[in-house]
This record gives sequence, structure tokens and C-alpha cells, in this order.
Amino acid sequence: MVYLKTDEEVELLRKANLLVGKTLAELAKVIKPGVTTKQLDVIAEEFIRDNGAIPTFKGFPNPYGPEFPASICTSVNHQVVHGIPGDVCLKDGDIVSIDCGVKLDGYCGDSCYTFEVGQVSDEIKKFLSVTKESLYKGIEQAIVGHRIGDISYAVQTHCEAQGYGVVREFVGHGIGKEMHEDPQVPNYGKRGNGILLKNGLCIAIEPMITMGAIDIYMQQDMWGIITRDSKPAAHFEHSVCVRKGKADILSSFEEIEKVLREKSL
Repeated sequence: MVYLKTDEEVELLRKANLLVGKTLAELAKVIKPGVTTKQLDVIAEEFIRDNGAIPTFKGFPNPYGPEFPASICTSVNHQVVHGIPGDVCLKDGDIVSIDCGVKLDGYCGDSCYTFEVGQVSDEIKKFLSVTKESLYKGIEQAIVGHRIGDISYAVQTHCEAQGYGVVREFVGHGIGKEMHEDPQVPNYGKRGNGILLKNGLCIAIEPMITMGAIDIYMQQDMWGIITRDSKPAAHFEHSVCVRKGKADILSSFEEIEKVLREKSL
């Protein structure tokens, strides 16, 4: 079932999503070589709970194995999604995508950002830039009267034009009182296909893109997903509300990127 949100619900979703952005900005402050992904998880959980929310990822059920044990997903280099925080120590030149979800006042926030660790290569910088651009290309299509396939096509064509791969097995989703609602929002597809986008539909658009082939497999922990060719993957995500003429982006990268600019000075 696809549920359209009232204006009041959209504002509650915005509040939750802005907290996700603030959480990711807190992590941006401390990401550097030598930091472990477990340290990032501890900071995130404390910040989320201090702000009156709960981390929706922690304890998330898994049909194949144990519940997710952490508050964020930290996927390093060739991990695509669902990396479990642990003793992995970030190194200069790494990238780490941090996916974060919260529930605040009964509504969910969900967003992801891929961070550079120290100095990364120009090749990686371009890869991250194109992946993030594809997110906004998809968002441009999230307007009343378009279809899900218009979002999917925009993401796919932008990334594939640069020689990158678009993961098929994992997709975006509706968001509301539950973190994962209908409809699914693939990052590949044909224009004009899929459900009609209506005012008040809230969805998470999240390109998951590879530098190489699109083949992936699950790690032994039954959560982490990695590229089969061990080439890097990137992941950016915004939660948005479909509106007439222009989508309303409920999450934000502004505070994250302000921190990153200040760190680079």
C-alpha cells in the first residue's frame, strides 16, 4: 500500500530527516585516518538518543541472520551497503558511506552520505561527484505527474554515461511511520514506467553505484554487501516529498558539507 502524507506528517518527517543530517554532520567532524567505524557508531547513537529519537537501524530484522547490531551502516571502499561498524580503522584514501536512520515523534528519517577519508584520488573524487549528482538528477524527476521509472532512468543514465555501474539488488523506498514503505524506488529503469507520482508521496531516493561491475555478494556476517570485483562503491540518499513542479527535499547535506568545508581550510 502506498500512503500519501498530509502536510502535518511531512513536517514530522522533515524534523526526523533533519536530525539525520545533523547526526551525519557530527560524524563528519571526526572522520579521519585512524578512527574506527565503531567509534563513529557510538557517537551517532549517543547523538540520536540525546535528541529524543531512536536509531531505527539498531535491531532491524534480517530474514537471513541476526538483527542489525548498530545504529548506523558504515560501508568502506568496496562495501556497497549495510557495513556493520566494528574494528575497521579508516585509512588515508578510503571512502566510507554512512547510512543513518532515526525515528522521532513516530516518523522516520533516512539519509546517507559517502565521505572521503584524508586525501583521495582524483578518480575517486569524480566518482563520488557523479554519484551525488545522480541523486539530484533523480530528485528532479520526483514531481507530480511523473512516474517512478522517470527517477530510475535519470539516475541510471547519468551514472552509466560515466562508465559506472548501477546496483540492481538494492533500491530506494517509501518512508513514513515505517522506515521502509511502498513503493520501491529502483536506480535503474525506463521512463514512463512504474506508479504515478502523486502529491504527498514521501520516498527515499538512494543511488548505490559501483566504479566497476555491478556484481555484488553478501559477506559472512549476513549484512555487508560488497562488490565482486573489489572496486569502490558509493551511496548517497535523500528523503523527499513529491510536489508539483519541484520535489521537497526533507533531509539535508548542508550541515555535513559546512563541516567538510571548514575541515578543508
